Amino acid sequence: MTLEQIQEKVNAFLVDELEIDEEKITDGARLKEDLGIDSLEVVDVVVLVDQEFGFKMKPEDFKGLPTYGDFCRYIESRLG
Repeated sequence: MTLEQIQEKVNAFLVDELEIDEEKITDGARLKEDLGIDSLEVVDVVVLVDQEFGFKMKPEDFKGLPTYGDFCRYIESRLG
């Protein structure tokens, strides 16, 4: 799966499920500060990763990924 395909899936989830404005989603957008992903939503994101990408991610892993771009590249590295 390419980085672009990963971003498409993540974007759809962020917009549809977490109701984040698509215009805010950029490579450098900070997940917590800019996109407003709170601790409860982190659980939703972890479930998404398991369902959509087929690997387990711990909430602690998410905390080490400050930006949207970091998060998508993390998924890419785990799939690669």
